[in-house]
Amino acid sequence: MKRIGYFNGTIGDYDDMQIPFSDRSVFYGDAVYDAVLVLNRRTFTLDMHLDRLYKSCAMTKIPFDMPREVLKGEIDRLLSLSEMGSIMLYLQVTRGAAPRKHEFPDDAKPNLLMFTSAVSIPPRDKRASLVSVEDLRFQYCNIKTTNLLPNVFAAQKAKEAGATEALLHRGDRVTEAAHSSILMAKDGTVIMPPLDELILPGITREIVRQICEEAGIPTVIRIFTVDELMKADEIMLCSTTKNVIFVYEIDRQQVGGKDRALREKIQELFARRVCAETGVSL
Repeated sequence: MKRIGYFNGTIGDYDDMQIPFSDRSVFYGDAVYDAVLVLNRRTFTLDMHLDRLYKSCAMTKIPFDMPREVLKGEIDRLLSLSEMGSIMLYLQVTRGAAPRKHEFPDDAKPNLLMFTSAVSIPPRDKRASLVSVEDLRFQYCNIKTTNLLPNVFAAQKAKEAGATEALLHRGDRVTEAAHSSILMAKDGTVIMPPLDELILPGITREIVRQICEEAGIPTVIRIFTVDELMKADEIMLCSTTKNVIFVYEIDRQQVGGKDRALREKIQELFARRVCAETGVSL
């Protein structure tokens, strides 16, 4: 699938697009981003992703003032040129181009980058695995910035171990995965870690919370430990690229797989939500 790029209103082939050498995302990772699932040119939970994007800009004090409806119009323009099928839309807002200096520049204007990329949606019955990694990220994990080197290291460790994802933990406390939310179920209740500075507010996680509430599935938000996770009835990985898949192995030990009815209900309800917005059945 041909990838399309966008930079401040200009659209072209992904490999031909250029950004200023002095953009602060190059020097400092001074940028925020978000990623949206698009099925046959129809976005899933776009408004929720844009809410998070604008909030990330506010929390990093990037003065991105493009009105939401204008941004949506630019997204529509980009997607109208994309191919059909399953793709990801990535949006990135940088603080702008300026001479290299740590402090915020006084007159830099934020830059908007977007691009599309093909994505393979994992099947519902994918048997995911995790490898545990100490969470070494900084204390702004709740902001979706481009400062992802610790996540890259963790994801690479998982890849080298033949695992689907990295289970991040700070001591005994489970935080999340390298690029997914981690939830667990015990005795019919879905348990989610609290959304503090160590946890990214995942969009797919929020959809799971909503569908559980609508279906009368109990949910609890609290800290849980690696030991609790190992003993959970079910373990979920949630993300825009993975949707909702279940974990059956952590550090080569068998886990989960004890509440098939709950597992299948959550996946079916999630698939219905996707179909309702995009018209595509997963």
